[in-house]
Amino acid sequence: MLSVFDGLRGVDFLSVFVRIVIACVCGAAVGLDRSAKNRPAGFRTHMLVCLGSTVASLTGVYLYLEANLPSDVSRISSQVISGLGFIGAGTIVVTKKMTVKGLTTAAGLWTTGIVGLAIGSGYYELGLLGAAMVLMTESLLSLLNSRIHHHPEYTVELSYREKTYLDDVLRLCKNHRMAITNLRIHTMDSAGTDLPKYTAEVEMRGNTDSKTLLRLIQQMPGVVSAVVL
Repeated sequence: MLSVFDGLRGVDFLSVFVRIVIACVCGAAVGLDRSAKNRPAGFRTHMLVCLGSTVASLTGVYLYLEANLPSDVSRISSQVISGLGFIGAGTIVVTKKMTVKGLTTAAGLWTTGIVGLAIGSGYYELGLLGAAMVLMTESLLSLLNSRIHHHPEYTVELSYREKTYLDDVLRLCKNHRMAITNLRIHTMDSAGTDLPKYTAEVEMRGNTDSKTLLRLIQQMPGVVSAVVL
């Protein structure tokens, strides 16, 4: 514990004011990175989440220390943590390519709220360190994440004459070290004839690229049309 904060661990006006200011600064610092990356929750959202959590934590501390009410200080904090999940869920979206975006922003909001709880309870060291770690995770470590090799993913759409031809396509993917992460089979109307249509998300784990994959599929017997997106 740092002795510089010893005089600010009570619930007097100066202590409350300092906690609110620190919460706003920490929330805004974390949110600025999200705003710069055009994420749904920007610096204002993060600031409000951190500020609200701090006020909730301060309220619990005040009811217990100053109002002498038989209140459970941790109960308010637990409700705040649960409620933050609903806010974070609003930042998570599923794109047209069936990929999930917004998980980092949601996790950052949730963690920023907990940072506010720590600041509101007077644990300045933990709150400031937590905010610094969140900021480092969302900004600096994103550079490291961009350097990590990810297997490319493609969407394969093809129609075929008989269902048995689908087994050949699946075998082709397996032989070329391709993982099918999502598979949908339905029908389409082509020239008045219902043909089975196959749509799949394919993860390329070998050296095969999208052009080679399309060429291999088009050369297979029974395939009417094929598109790799």
